[in-house]
Amino acid sequence: MFFTRIKPRTRRIHRAPLTLHQLWMVSLSAPVHPGKGASRTTLYPFTRVDGDKARRRLAGQWEAGTRDELLGRLGALARSGFRGQVRARVGVEPLAWDIALYADAARCGFAAGLLSEADAWNLLKNVVPQVAGTYNTWQEYADHYLLGLSVWREGVEGTPAESLLAPRDVADAHVKSLLDPANRKSPWHRAPLDVIRRPDLRPE
Repeated sequence: MFFTRIKPRTRRIHRAPLTLHQLWMVSLSAPVHPGKGASRTTLYPFTRVDGDKARRRLAGQWEAGTRDELLGRLGALARSGFRGQVRARVGVEPLAWDIALYADAARCGFAAGLLSEADAWNLLKNVVPQVAGTYNTWQEYADHYLLGLSVWREGVEGTPAESLLAPRDVADAHVKSLLDPANRKSPWHRAPLDVIRRPDLRPE
């Protein structure tokens, strides 16, 4: 008989609570993966430690298997990403679409061992001014993420890339849950978007 080894919970290894600013930065990737196995309140992207899963995600979504490849993908997302293509289609440039993917990839890089914890935090800090200077609420951020997702899915319909991210109806439901005032587990309620403009502190 074979037994599957249960992977340890992330919180048992990454115990230190995040500050509000750190939680805010982690929250940039909150809309990307609706699955129950995603962690939205730790730098580590999963509820259980799984470096192989992180490496598979980076290879599948970004063709990044090395630190240099990952840094190259992150740099491209921060500078221009896919938002210019969306603007050409619909006249709006959804920064949130690229930043959510950027934050997710940076967190996966940490989980995969391609980035140190300090590296990951520094990469997330690099995009704070862009987001804080563009959006005032998570609702605005969510709207732009969903816009980017919608246009992207139209472009990859019928290709293997279509399976990389959640279908639009699943993404819509997930984002609605993140924005729901009754959802106390949502990091967007624990760290409102404007909290990044205030002095940092530990959440109560």
